[in-house]
Amino acid sequence: MAISPPSDLVLDVVRAADPAEVQAAQAKLKASKAAFAASSLAEAGAGFGAALDVISTPATDAGLGNAEPAKNLSKMPEEYRKFEAGILQNFVNSMLPSDSEEVYGKGSAGEFWKSMMAEQIADGMSKNGGIGIAEQMYSQALARQEGAVVNATTDETDRDRAMRMITDFERQVLGLAPTDRNEA
Repeated sequence: MAISPPSDLVLDVVRAADPAEVQAAQAKLKASKAAFAASSLAEAGAGFGAALDVISTPATDAGLGNAEPAKNLSKMPEEYRKFEAGILQNFVNSMLPSDSEEVYGKGSAGEFWKSMMAEQIADGMSKNGGIGIAEQMYSQALARQEGAVVNATTDETDRDRAMRMITDFERQVLGLAPTDRNEA
């Protein structure tokens, strides 16, 4: 006596299921697949560290990035590099996708992981030359110490002009009408 099962038993079950439940199950499978891929990459030594290795690639060596670090980079205090990394972290964090719950997770934990990733990428960028903020600040500090840069003095006219510019900018940002400007 032979049993002849239907041609595709699994497909028949899926067709009989509620479409919303099928989509929810598919989303869970995708999330678990992403989590498995991330953990297997981390175990193989290709986690965040591998993402940071992208920063120093032949492309950056060919001049497509900031391939020439400053001459004084080895002498530069770590605070300048960390400051640049903090600025870069804000840039990188705003560039990372915000609707990737499968990658970062949901809620505050997902935001935490996203900010950690941005921090690591920014730190790696600043260690490999960054975008020049640290070098510029360091060279200006050296010039000030050597006396090459004289602090400019301001008079009352310059101060008034600066305050008017700040006030105008604040009013533009807050959306005050031109009639409100005359009252202040």
